[in-house]
Amino acid sequence: MTTAKNFFSKTEQQQIEAAVREVEKTTSGEIVPMVVDASYDYPRSEMISGTTLSLAIAIFISWAFGGESIWVFLPLFLIGTPLFQILIRNLPDVKRRLIHPDEIDAEVKEKALVCFLEQGLHKTRDSTGILILISLFEHRVQVLADEGINAKVPAETWDALVKDVASGIKDGTACEALCREIRACGALLTEHFPIRENDTDEQPNLIIE
Repeated sequence: MTTAKNFFSKTEQQQIEAAVREVEKTTSGEIVPMVVDASYDYPRSEMISGTTLSLAIAIFISWAFGGESIWVFLPLFLIGTPLFQILIRNLPDVKRRLIHPDEIDAEVKEKALVCFLEQGLHKTRDSTGILILISLFEHRVQVLADEGINAKVPAETWDALVKDVASGIKDGTACEALCREIRACGALLTEHFPIRENDTDEQPNLIIE
């Protein structure tokens, strides 16, 4: 599985950081792209799926080869359950399909909010922070903007950004898509929040976690 540390090459990381620096020369807003391995580890999906699979196999083997003996079933079930949980944990494409999309959406949104607060994006001078979160396991992109921006920019504005970056990830052009949308955010921010005197770069230009 591709991890956050190697999702973008060093050259691509530099291109993203340069795009953010370029944008922030014209606006008081702060744009922070962030890449994480996953928004959550989803232990419930491992537990339920591993237990269910182990139960089904233990029942089949004890029925087909063990004379329906409980003493065949029990050790197979008890040993198989943790083994299948580990197996599912190490098959991310399988594990993702075992998780309800609504749960994934909720966890990615929560991760974005937690990161927004942890990185202090809610503390920018004009409340103009934007987090662009790429969560690799879930194949999700989430945008979170501070109240200063939300007061002037409709929430649906970010839908096109999310769609473009998500398409870029799927097509192998994530860096180009992210840089393009960073500049689009910059144009939007410059319109409403032009650069101010003594403006400083308050936030990192790229976070990889």
